[in-house]
Amino acid sequence: MGVVVPAAGAGRRLGGGAKALVRLNGRAMLAYTVEAMEANHCTTAVVVVSHPDTLEATAKLLADEGLAKVTALVAGGPTRQASVAAGLRALPPEPGYVVVHDAARPLVAPGTIDRMLELLLEAGLAGVVPGVPVIDTIRRVDAAQRSTGIVDREQLFVREVLEAAYRLALRDGAEAADEAALIELAGHSVQVVPGDPENLKVTTPLDLAIAETLLARRRGSGAGARGIP
Repeated sequence: MGVVVPAAGAGRRLGGGAKALVRLNGRAMLAYTVEAMEANHCTTAVVVVSHPDTLEATAKLLADEGLAKVTALVAGGPTRQASVAAGLRALPPEPGYVVVHDAARPLVAPGTIDRMLELLLEAGLAGVVPGVPVIDTIRRVDAAQRSTGIVDREQLFVREVLEAAYRLALRDGAEAADEAALIELAGHSVQVVPGDPENLKVTTPLDLAIAETLLARRRGSGAGARGIP
């Protein structure tokens, strides 16, 4: 299993600076995310996609944290889609499956990807995306308040299908809200599976405060290493 971690966000709503390097209970958010990805038996390679301006700082963080499964750090592009495509190109050739997990979702539980892979193999589909019931419909919008799709989360796909979907998107000039939408545009099915409601996306100072509270609670209960659930 290869993992691509898009971590090129600017973090404007968190006060500026690279979002992935924002401190969460004294530790960079990216460190929590990558460590959780590594804590899966199926994970063999992790590629981190950083903002071009923070490549050096991100490289130092990954080295200091001793994250053993990180095989590459690459610069992101002007869009999330371009950043994930760069991460895909940097993956070693061996993994036949790919997870795309946003760096701003640091509360994913170790073992989640192992379980997602089992569900993908059982379903025999091109990809699976975890989802949770919500009271409100949550959608991403552009500057003109037009809907551009549902919020993103970790997504697992058959690698050759995802790479083919990216080639088609490049050929046709297509932009999609996330990888699942690209897979569907290429004519494949993606199944939604049960997700973890605590695996929130940290976008605003309020999200950061909630994430810190959740981590403190888990640390107090003795669940997980170094603050990871």
